[in-house]
Formats: sequence, structure tokens, C-alpha cells
Amino acid sequence: MHLKELKKKTPAELVEMAEEFEVEGASTMRRQDLMFAILKEVAEDGEEILGIGTIEVLQDGFGFLRSPEANYLAGPDDIYVSPNQIRKWGLRTGDTVEGEIRAPKDGERYFALTKLTSVNFDDPDAVRHRTNFDNLTPLYPDEKLVLDTVDPTVKDKSARVIDIIAPQGKGQRALIVAPPRTGKTVLLQNIAKAITDNHPEVFLIVLLVDERP
Repeated sequence: MHLKELKKKTPAELVEMAEEFEVEGASTMRRQDLMFAILKEVAEDGEEILGIGTIEVLQDGFGFLRSPEANYLAGPDDIYVSPNQIRKWGLRTGDTVEGEIRAPKDGERYFALTKLTSVNFDDPDAVRHRTNFDNLTPLYPDEKLVLDTVDPTVKDKSARVIDIIAPQGKGQRALIVAPPRTGKTVLLQNIAKAITDNHPEVFLIVLLVDERP
């Protein structure tokens, strides 16, 4: 059973499921207590329980798997990750962690990760000895993106001007700064079309924030 499957269920569905497991007083329990009780019964039956989340490592050394459904904010559904596991697997804040979990014991408030099965959807051993980002070797663009076109029907030569004044390369970041109503969106459109026409091997993603489609 996967924890996210329980999180998707309505309170009525959780009560029905708890009654199937013969949990006493299921109809009077809070949602969180219902989930705890169901997972406890599932674990006693020997069934594997899985959980997934984005880890936040706290200053005390332990961490919690936060849920995207809760906007990665702290909540009662978070999964506790011990300091030993964080050190052993080199976990860092922002990693997506999946593994076997258990229901809280008496006196505990959170689910707990017992066995890690994947980190960032990959084998934990593959990311165990990652180099710190600040220690990585920077790689600079070494392949030019040609934006000019030989199409005689294209009258706008802005892409050609970019090639001459501010040539772009694969892996490069660029920022267009200009006053309103000066054609920034049209320029972006021309750049996108030029990349599509001249470099079909490039996977192009266009995100318009607060713009009319």
C-alpha cells in the first residue's frame, strides 16, 4: 500500500476502509488517526507500506518528507527521516525520497521512513556520492545557436542582429530588458521560431507568465 493512496481518499472512504479492518471507533476518529490506524493494521498483516515526499533537512540533523499536496509545508502527514539515514545516503533538502515507512509508535506523531528505495527517482547508490553543487566544474557554451534564417519571406532581421551583437550558445542564459510595448514578446517568438527551424534537435519549452496566449 502507498501512503499517497490513503491521502487521496475522502474521510468517508477512510472510515469505510477502517471498518473493514475492524478498527474500533473509526467513525469518531480524525482523518490523521484513521490513517494511522489503517496503516497499523496493514503493517500487522505483513503488507509493505510505501511513502514518498520531498525532504527538508532540519538543523538538528533529522528531516521530514514534505508533500506537494500541502505545498511542501509542515503537516501531520509528513514522514520522519532519521539523521543516520540522511548521513548514510547523503540526502539534501529538495531531494525526492521514496521508501518503506511505518505507522507511528506510541508517543510518536509522524510516519517514519524505515527503508529507502529511491532518491530523485533513481537508485540511492547512484546519488549517494554526489559532488556538492558549489564544487562542480562550470561548463560554458561551446556550440552556437544560429538564429538567422535564409528564408527570403522573413522581413524581420532581429534574429540576425542578435547573431551579430549578442550571439547565443547552447546552455547559455539570456535576459531581454526593454520598456513596455517595444516588441519583447515578438522578439521571443522570433527566437523560438529560429531555434525550431535551425536546430530541430533542441527541445524547446516556452512559458508565458502573465501574457496573453
